Amino acid sequence: MTLSVGWLSALAVGVFSALVLQKLCFPYFWREFFFMLKLVRFGVKLELSDLTSSICTVLDKFIEQAQRTPNKPFVIYDGNIHTYRDIDQRSNRLAGVFLERVKLRKGDCVALLMSNEPDFLCVWFGLKKVGCLVAFLNTNIKSKSLLHCFNCCGAKTLIVGSGKASDLMEHVDSLLEDNIQVWAMTSQSENPRVHTLLDKIQGASDQPVPAVLRATTSLRSPTLYIFTSGSTGLPKAAVITHRQCLFATVGLWAFGATADDVVYIALPLYHSAASLIGIGGTIELGATCILKKKFSASQFWNDCRKHNVTVFQYIGELCRYLCNQPKTEMDKVHKVRLGVGNGLRPDVWREFHRRFGDIKMCEVYGSTEGNLCLMNHFGKIGTVGRSSFFNKLLFSFDLVKYDTEKDEPVRDQYGFCQRVKRGETGLLLSKVSTSNPFFGYAGSKQLTEKKLTRNVFRKGDAYFNTGDLMAEDQESFMYFRDRMGDTFRWKGENVATTEVAETLAPVDFIQEVNVYGVEVPGMAEHRAGMSAMTLRPGLTFDGKKLHEFVMRDLPAYARPLFIRLQEALEMTSTFKQQKFKLVQSGFNPSAISDPLYVLDYLQKSYVPLTDSIYQRILAGEHRL
Repeated sequence: MTLSVGWLSALAVGVFSALVLQKLCFPYFWREFFFMLKLVRFGVKLELSDLTSSICTVLDKFIEQAQRTPNKPFVIYDGNIHTYRDIDQRSNRLAGVFLERVKLRKGDCVALLMSNEPDFLCVWFGLKKVGCLVAFLNTNIKSKSLLHCFNCCGAKTLIVGSGKASDLMEHVDSLLEDNIQVWAMTSQSENPRVHTLLDKIQGASDQPVPAVLRATTSLRSPTLYIFTSGSTGLPKAAVITHRQCLFATVGLWAFGATADDVVYIALPLYHSAASLIGIGGTIELGATCILKKKFSASQFWNDCRKHNVTVFQYIGELCRYLCNQPKTEMDKVHKVRLGVGNGLRPDVWREFHRRFGDIKMCEVYGSTEGNLCLMNHFGKIGTVGRSSFFNKLLFSFDLVKYDTEKDEPVRDQYGFCQRVKRGETGLLLSKVSTSNPFFGYAGSKQLTEKKLTRNVFRKGDAYFNTGDLMAEDQESFMYFRDRMGDTFRWKGENVATTEVAETLAPVDFIQEVNVYGVEVPGMAEHRAGMSAMTLRPGLTFDGKKLHEFVMRDLPAYARPLFIRLQEALEMTSTFKQQKFKLVQSGFNPSAISDPLYVLDYLQKSYVPLTDSIYQRILAGEHRL
């Protein structure tokens, strides 16, 4: 009996010691374990469905939800409620029209050019019900890029939304010359060669078309083409498979969202964040979403209160826009508990919490076409996820040394890449394998190959090049530092634009800031720091105050040498700061109408950049 008591006591002490050791040395173990367990179970179930040819696609899940909860609101748009049954039946009507009138067949590729509205979903689901591949076109697309997109994905049919029909008229002739048929979500058309859909679906049957048309035999079959922004070139059509779609839809669920949540979606549906994580996630949960035509910072919180929103999607600078709104007594009066997105800078993150309460912000890191996903389910400010043991079971990725001057990874004497130490910034590469493939871009093997880095650690291996510079801390948390190409080199030092922007953010008269590097004639190997910024309402630019701030808080090589004041910073369609045009325009005061300033060490201030000073810079007579 004494022996048994002693053994039990020793066991209890051992278990207690193990728990204490785990808490001290591995504080995130169990949270990470249970979170990753959810994803692994989902992944195993998904792969088994592939082996048994019993794949349940995103569309299949939507149809199941429409049968299970037909009267539940699926989409609330502009005050109108659209139930799961409503969207299902309207997409059935469209599917019938696509088969009988448009003459679409399984396997055809159809381009979709529509703004955020319920019919975007109806057309998308209707096309998938007849087995078509769907290419989501950016609604800001220009004529040259428009034709290029069709050539990429091979689409021969275009469905255009009612709000975009008139904008398209000037391009119709070019499309028709390329044998592309155009159908508009209107009842009438200005051009007799543009066919109409609304008048045809009114009398169409809402009964489902044969299920065999939408069936797929492989998770790796393409289902969508989603285009990159093309900010530095023509858009690229990323191939999106059923596997990628299904994994994207479980993001909200993995972060703890449920069927009782109301999801606020104000991002453009032609991007994967809104369409797959947002709409797909709503379907996976069987929840309700509030769909906005476009984001409005002034309407956001009123919308949240009106519709009892509990979850919202963000990207890029959206949260900064909210923080820049005038403070009110209602700032913390809402039911929002969870934000899911990416690109939230630490300074904005902290201010967002101060203003609007303890909302858990969950960063999701990953590109539309990439084969890597990181998820910060801890809500730890500034990080995009963890490089944990569990995460490495799903994804094999590394940070390698990167040469900013040569714009390529550093190679050793044997031609292989070198891993960085913890705390150091490196280029993020994700290994391509059969279990973690990279499907590339439609219509261009060259573009697909360009995104791969080969012979990284051994001959013959291949890694997806994310183009992102990141760092890992001692607790394995990952931090985004900059985009490859956004980091520039000045006088022998690397300058990370996001770090400089975060440092400048507390300056009282600065509302928004975008940092980039510009070429200085005669110094081709260097890029001088420049910052475009907007001012807070009622405040003016103070060159002396900014000089004092940068001299105190930034190293010499990172201080912006030029300032450009703008009324508004140009953004991409996903609220990311646009740098390319700013870089291209440089700092010539004769070519730029915005007020420009230059750092003057003698006057201890930022002074107006005149033509005279500009010429002195070119002649090397003004110190930079």
